[in-house]
Formats: sequence, structure tokens, C-alpha cells
Amino acid sequence: MRTICLYFEIHQIIHLKRYRFFDIGNDHYYYDDYANETGMNEVAERSYIPALNTLIEMAKNSGGAFKVALSISGVALEQLEIHAPAVIDLLHQLNDTGCCEFLCEPYSHGLSSLANEDCFREEVLRQRDKMKQMFGKEPKVFRNSSLIYSDEIGGLVASMGFKGMLTEGAKHVLGWKSPHYVYHCNQAPSLKLLLRDFKLSDDISLRFSNSDWAEYPLFADKYINWIDVLPQEEQVINIFMELSSLGMAQPLSSNILEFLKALPECAKAKGITFSTPTEIVTKLKSVSQLDVAYPMSWVDEERDTSCWLGNVMQREAFNKLYSVAERVHLCDDRRIKQDWDYLQASNNFRFMTTKNNGMWLNRGIYDSPYDAFTNYMNILGDFIKRVDALYPADVDSEELNSLLTTIKNQGDEITELEKEVAKLQAKVEAAKKATVKKTADAKEPTVKEKSCC
Repeated sequence: MRTICLYFEIHQIIHLKRYRFFDIGNDHYYYDDYANETGMNEVAERSYIPALNTLIEMAKNSGGAFKVALSISGVALEQLEIHAPAVIDLLHQLNDTGCCEFLCEPYSHGLSSLANEDCFREEVLRQRDKMKQMFGKEPKVFRNSSLIYSDEIGGLVASMGFKGMLTEGAKHVLGWKSPHYVYHCNQAPSLKLLLRDFKLSDDISLRFSNSDWAEYPLFADKYINWIDVLPQEEQVINIFMELSSLGMAQPLSSNILEFLKALPECAKAKGITFSTPTEIVTKLKSVSQLDVAYPMSWVDEERDTSCWLGNVMQREAFNKLYSVAERVHLCDDRRIKQDWDYLQASNNFRFMTTKNNGMWLNRGIYDSPYDAFTNYMNILGDFIKRVDALYPADVDSEELNSLLTTIKNQGDEITELEKEVAKLQAKVEAAKKATVKKTADAKEPTVKEKSCC
């Protein structure tokens, strides 16, 4: 039976403030709080709240037939908790319907998977723990920032215990193959891959309200008919997009939410179901491995990483940031850790792009990619000074690695000792109970039998 996997991403930009060269060493706060608050409130009111209310209504009205998946970056959760707690409440309500699966992604929505394995692993596991804490279930499926994927990344994700991963159905990777099947990582066959149908996804997220589009206006029955006429053997239709598409990219006045509400009924009429990613990777077998030697993503026509690392400025900023990754990993300073998360966010590098992809890019406070680069590097200069103050740059790699190994070994030793303590405590408790029982038995009076005359 054909099924639709509908997935939405929640992530919002952390706006950096104007930071000048002479601020380095004097000002250690890098963020535009007003822009962050107003930006989050705007997207919450115009998109997240009405969209989540719609998804909750769809889940309740379908009797469990409608399924959806969401992922939320850690930095977005932080901003929602501060500026839009109503969205958090709605996420819990959606979770309570039992029709939503929450996926895992990098905490920072950054590019650590392209730079530093330890950094990537740490923030993924941290986000997995946070999602389990918030929603009661440990995510089994992973999606990387902007669906970035390669063979190497897939192997790393599989090593963390994930059963499936979402990525882009890029033409240059698939060739003649269809994205409507389940594939698997060539380095880890246990990791199944769900590939985004970029045409069907972009029909909603990019083109829905475009009156110049040949298919405008788009109705739910027409959309489901497109899915229904696909070859019968193509069973999995993956429609992935940002949640902000509903209300921001496509305004509510375009009736985008009414379109969404009508999808389950139209799909049911055609015998098409909705499934979560975990349901799909559990039930369906992979048809083939997917070979992706170089990272791909869901961004721009090239579907690669050039929008973040395509020019000299971007690569310089990227390499400079991750040059201190090991030192940041060592420290336990909460402010440095938080700044590290925010500075990793992929949009910081996107603002520096010089690509002309035919689409307008909102650079926020920046007048040009060069302006974005200068501002970011000023902030990064101050950040690195703070890191160096804790772990000086003259500490060579060998000494640093030795220190990291010592810390890891101490951590492992502490874990083992904690296990031993737990075992001993259990034995002590058992011994106490046995002693109490023996004492009680000893005090119990013996009833003498009466002899019969």
C-alpha cells in the first residue's frame, strides 16, 4: 500500500548583533535580543501556532490515520522556551495524540558533520537526550541539518544507534532511480534512508501561492492524484519541508492550511495512507544501497554544501570556528558552550554566500556577504580569545589529545565505579531486608500444639 511520509522541520535563526573590531576583548555578548524575540514571535504567530493547531486537529479527526513527523533543533527549542512557550505547549499536545514522531537532529543546526566527528556526535546525542526528556521517547530516526548526507555521515549516524535517516532525493545522486523507495547506507546497511521528493515538497513549500505557476491553484485532490498515478511499485512518498512554509513562505491567506486539512480525506479515497519514518523503516525493506561519496543537501539547485562552503570567506570562517572544537569540548563553561552552539548554526555561513541562485536571500543586518563575513569573524575573534584564555593555543595537539584521553578514561572509570556503587547498594539493601526478616521471624511466638486427651 502506498504511503505518505510528511515531515516538518522547526529551526529559527539566532540573530547576531553588529559587532565591530574594537569590541573584541571588551564585549562578550554577541546577539540581537530584540531581533531574536520579534523574529520568533512573528513566526510563532503567523506559522507555528496555526500550523500546529491544524496538525493536532487533523490527528484527532483522523482517528489515528493521519501521521506526521517533526524535528526541532536545540537552539530553536531554547528560543521557543524563552519567547514562545505556547508553541512548546502545542508540541506536547501534538505528541499526546500519538500521531507524531519526533526525530533527532544536531543541537546547533550546524555543519559539524562536515568538520569534526566528536563534535557532531556530542551534539546529536545531547539533542537525542533532550527530545527524550521533552517528549518521552528516544528518537530512532535522524535528520541532519538541511538534510546533509554522505556515506561517511551515514556510517557515523548508524554507529549512534539510529535505524533510519532522512535526506534529499537529489538527481545527481539518484540518476535514473526514484526517491519513492527505501534505500540504505552503503557503509551501514542497518541504516535505512528516506529520500525527499523535492518536486512534490516544493510544490507546497515554494510554489503553492504562486499565481504564475502553471498548476496554480493547487487543490488537495489534484495533489493526491499526482501521487496516485505514480508507478504502482513506488510505495513511499516523502514530503519534507520547514514548518514555517505554512504561514510564512505560503501565507495563511493562500488557504495553505485548508489544503493541508483536505489531504488525509483525499488520500483515503485513493487508498493512500500516512506513516511516520520509524513505521516505514521498520516495515519496508531496502531496495538498494545509496552511494553518496560527497555531501548532498536539500539547498539550492546543486543540492550540495556550496551555499555554506562555496567561497573562500565561508571556508575561512568555517575552518577558524572548528579549529577550537577540541578546546571547546574540554571546557565546562556554560556561556562558551552556548555561544559555541549559536556560532555553529549554518545560517551564519549562508549569509556569506556569493552564489546567485535566482532567489532572494534575507541577510538580516548585513549589506553584503563581505559584511556578514567581517561581522562574524569579529565575533569569532573574541570567542576564540575566551577559549584560549581557558586552554591556551600554545598547547600542542599531542598534549591536548593526551588531556582528552585522560578525561575520557576518568569519565569511563567514574561510570564503572558508579555501577559498582549501585550494585553494592543493592546488595546492602537486600542484606538489610534479609536481616529484618530474620529478626521478625525470631520474635514471632511459637504456638505449642495442645495434646488431645
